[in-house]
Amino acid sequence: MPQHDHTPNRICPNCSGFASVAIATGVRLRNGSRATIPVNCHTCHGTGTVTRPLAIAKAA
Repeated sequence: MPQHDHTPNRICPNCSGFASVAIATGVRLRNGSRATIPVNCHTCHGTGTVTRPLAIAKAA
């Protein structure tokens, strides 16, 4: 019978699994809270995991 690969996805090396963050802009809204901008990791696109190993550039 075929064996299934149940290996867990690898955690993104750039964001360490914390793929989405909210950055405060410094501007206060009328209700007193701060305006934030949501930002996703550019490597994993906000998932926190990578499905395949990332290519490592070799030094020439």
